Amino acid sequence: MTETILVLTEEALTQPDLANLRSLQGEESADVVVLIPEDRDESVLGEFFRHLSLLEVGEAFRSFSADDRKHDETEARTALESSLRLLTDEGFTARGRTTTGNPVDALVQEAADTGAAQAVVITRPHAVADTFHRDWANRAQDKLGIAVLHLYSGSGFIGDS
Repeated sequence: MTETILVLTEEALTQPDLANLRSLQGEESADVVVLIPEDRDESVLGEFFRHLSLLEVGEAFRSFSADDRKHDETEARTALESSLRLLTDEGFTARGRTTTGNPVDALVQEAADTGAAQAVVITRPHAVADTFHRDWANRAQDKLGIAVLHLYSGSGFIGDS
C-alpha cells in the first residue's frame, strides 16, 4: 500500500526540501500531497520580528504594509506548479492544491481525506511563532494527533515541533 506524505509549505519546494522528503519516503513509494496557502495567516508583529531576527531591517518595516503581508493567489499557484514539477521530475508521485483560510485546518482536512500517516510543514524560520510553539507544525500536531515534522525551507534544519 502506498503511503501519503502531506506537505504544507509557504513557498515553492527546493532541491534540499526534496532530499528531506526522499529520506522520509524511504524504500517504499509514497504519494506526496502539497498544500500552499494563498494567505499565510501570519501576524504583523510575528513577521516584523522574523525579519529583524534575520537582520532584514528594511523588510521588517515594510511588513507593516498590507500588500506585503498577503500571499497572493497567483504567487501561491506559481509556487505549487513549481513544486509539483520539481517533485515529478525527481520521480515522486505528487499532486497538490492551494488553500484559503487557515492552512492548518486545510492540512487536517487533507489528512482526514487521505488517511495520511505523515505530515511535514516546511517554512522559513518564524522567531516568535517558533519560540511560543504557535507555528503551523505545532498547531497541526495538536489537531492531528500524529507526528508533524517541521523543516526549514531550503535546508536540513528541523524546527522545534
